[in-house]
Amino acid sequence: MVVRVFVAGGAGVLGRRLVPRLVAGGHQVTATTTSAAKLGLLEGLGADGVVMDGLDAASVGEAVAAARPDAIVHQMTAISMAHAGKPDMRHMDRWFATTNRLRAEGTDHLLAAAEATGVSHVVAQSAAINNGIRKGGWVKTEEDPLEPATGTPMSEGAAAIRHLEDVVVKAGGAVLRYGGFYGPGATDDQVELVRKRQFPLVGGGTGYISWVHLDDAASATVLALEQKARGVFNIVDDEPAPVSEWLPYLAACAGAKRPMRVPKWLARLLAGEVVVAMMTEGRGFSNAKAKRELGWEPRYPSWRQGFKEELA
Repeated sequence: MVVRVFVAGGAGVLGRRLVPRLVAGGHQVTATTTSAAKLGLLEGLGADGVVMDGLDAASVGEAVAAARPDAIVHQMTAISMAHAGKPDMRHMDRWFATTNRLRAEGTDHLLAAAEATGVSHVVAQSAAINNGIRKGGWVKTEEDPLEPATGTPMSEGAAAIRHLEDVVVKAGGAVLRYGGFYGPGATDDQVELVRKRQFPLVGGGTGYISWVHLDDAASATVLALEQKARGVFNIVDDEPAPVSEWLPYLAACAGAKRPMRVPKWLARLLAGEVVVAMMTEGRGFSNAKAKRELGWEPRYPSWRQGFKEELA
């Protein structure tokens, strides 16, 4: 049983749901933030808060050494408005620039610190949203490759994810490919766009996406940690679905009008090729391995239930 857990990125949208679960499970948690202003938040969740720069090897090494953890959970990203500014789907390489570095350099720093301090297990965040390889069936398993997005603004992000997965698995850790997050604080911006009818349905909306509620992502993380799981796991709900199904349903749950539909050529001009590809060619993921090997059962098996409850 893990006793001391170091959560890198504990003040993030998932970290805020994960830390209290770990504390409730009897673990001693040290959680990091990039802002001293959030130390009180972490302490309120039951963790020892520490300011750490995930892109600074010395900062990471010192924080991990001071915490003396038995396990490390890597949840560092920087895609919130505070870190990355307004979402920019046309220029995802810019929007995700710091997150890409955290998934590459930041992962390396954490693994180096783990090795230096004798940490036995690492669990790291990856993504299983709509980024399965855009060939063959619409639902992918852990055995299927991710979309490399070569020649697009997503290519750097895809490369960073591949690096993270490769080095963490090689180190004997667990990679959790989370679906698209929803829950407290995770989809507020998207819901606002839907209510303003600024989130249109592109083409036939044939692209698939996999969702996961924040609380279900947190529960899966605790299982992977406590079981010292190894390898890659898709942490998604039971119902990967095309945009044409979930987007109108989200609008209805939010009390909004049905989303407008725009042709692919117009969406390409307005939002770029990445958005068109996601909404018309994206692939979802299967959670069968996580259920089978981790014994994980999502509280929200479908986004249909989750969206309705969150927006009630």
